[in-house]
Amino acid sequence: MQHHRYISFIAFAGAVAWLAWLLVLFKLNPDIHTGLSMTFFFLTLFIALSSTFAVLGFYFRIWLFKNEIFYKHIGTSFRQGVFLAFISVISLAFQRMQVLSWWSGMLLVVIFVLLEFYFSAKDSEASSGYR
Repeated sequence: MQHHRYISFIAFAGAVAWLAWLLVLFKLNPDIHTGLSMTFFFLTLFIALSSTFAVLGFYFRIWLFKNEIFYKHIGTSFRQGVFLAFISVISLAFQRMQVLSWWSGMLLVVIFVLLEFYFSAKDSEASSGYR
């Protein structure tokens, strides 16, 4: 499958998730159905943000690294999109619980940066042939 098809599927899933998020935002009342509405709110927001970040990250990599293999950018872009979505959603949940401060947000970013370093090292190790 060509890389445009993968990106199209991710973008379509993101568009559907954004529509679902808007539906949750305007149709569910968090005062009546607290658990259900918050679960759907955070779940649809996570899917929408991760797909949006993945598509934007992929096209940023295409622009930045010209004449490279596109398929290796898809996995990296999707992983980083998921990480950025996790940071956003967890920060929003912390803010809702009124426990978000600058150091807890910074700790969250540092954790995901270290995770990205780990996965990037594994990817470069796998592509170079070392075990």
